[in-house]
Amino acid sequence: MTDGSLAHKTLFCQTFIETHRRFEPSELPWPDIDATSIDRLRSIPFWSVALAAERNAGRMVTAYADTIEDPLIREALAVQGVEEDRHARLLDVMLKTYGVSVAEKPLPPLVATERAFLDFGYEECIDSFFGFGIFGLARQIQLFVPELTDIFELVLLEEARHVTFFVNWIAYERIRRGRGAAPFTALSTGLGYLRAVKRIVTTFAPDAKDGQKTQGVGFGAEGAFALFGDVTWRSFLRSCVDENERYMAAMPAGLLTPTVLPTIAKLALAIPGRPRRTTVLPARTAAGG
Repeated sequence: MTDGSLAHKTLFCQTFIETHRRFEPSELPWPDIDATSIDRLRSIPFWSVALAAERNAGRMVTAYADTIEDPLIREALAVQGVEEDRHARLLDVMLKTYGVSVAEKPLPPLVATERAFLDFGYEECIDSFFGFGIFGLARQIQLFVPELTDIFELVLLEEARHVTFFVNWIAYERIRRGRGAAPFTALSTGLGYLRAVKRIVTTFAPDAKDGQKTQGVGFGAEGAFALFGDVTWRSFLRSCVDENERYMAAMPAGLLTPTVLPTIAKLALAIPGRPRRTTVLPARTAAGG
């Protein structure tokens, strides 16, 4: 249902509001973890960036919600603002619980415009897709104890809800404004992703300033692959696709879900990989054992 109707708006807003879960990060069952796991947490390079990005997202979405006239959309956006702010508090509680110190990064001036929300939404589509893959790999190799991974499952489910809400909201708004035809949609979506990629690249460039390092979102951030040793791009994309399908299957029926990155990833996976060279060892003789 993407016809820009009242029924569509009610569906994507009301289901988003009704699936909001109430919990406080400080009251979650944070498990005891060993020194090796704590060292592993400390070695992850993007905590300060992720923390600042989530804090900035919470205040931006909340402020943008206050500018919306439609009461139902405003309520849904306010719920997202609460969840974005809670993501920051969850990270903060986790880091303090396990004694991981991070440098505090200053937040940029608040910009709560539709353009800012659009940029953030496309960035979140990118970041959630790759974040699903990263945490899928972490789960496969049991990078952390299951109890800690389960806590982050709460965050990832909320990220899936956020991007689902975003793509339905933007489809609704385009139709309502007379720009719902396929050529307009494809162009706008392409430009949205290009802007997001540019901002993410800028965020994690080596020479990025602190103000820029709070613009992007956190889970697909710099240095994540250092956690997985010799992971290949093919195995990473496969994890992204599989985990994305798992999370999106949990979204309410009848809603749009992001398709751009999953489609690109599936096309990339369809390209035959290079066969690995096999080294033929000389036959072992009886004398040689």
